[in-house]
Amino acid sequence: MLNVLLVGIGGFFGAISRFSVSQFINRRFSYRIPVATLFINLLGSFLLGLLIGIGIGGSALLLLGTGYMGAFTTFSTFKLEGIQLHIEKRKKDFFIYNAASYGGGIALAYIGIELGHLFF
Repeated sequence: MLNVLLVGIGGFFGAISRFSVSQFINRRFSYRIPVATLFINLLGSFLLGLLIGIGIGGSALLLLGTGYMGAFTTFSTFKLEGIQLHIEKRKKDFFIYNAASYGGGIALAYIGIELGHLFF
């Protein structure tokens, strides 16, 4: 029961953080690709990698990794926005968004893990 509570609490704050960051970015910047979702997912990949790299586990991983980072990042919005770019026949934007999301996410998760190992 405690594990479910930890994930739920982390998820609550992660979702609020995602909404707040997304609103902040979307009010101040306008790009051809969904930059708020891209930023959030790239930041989340790095931070989750960092958590794993520092060796966080147990209850802290449930709260921060599964709960917070799981709700902060958003795979469903990323997919929906990608499909919208495709439907609008914005092939270049679709390619850039997907390449930056997948490639950048993998790279930043790896960098986070390595930095976690290096500094902690």
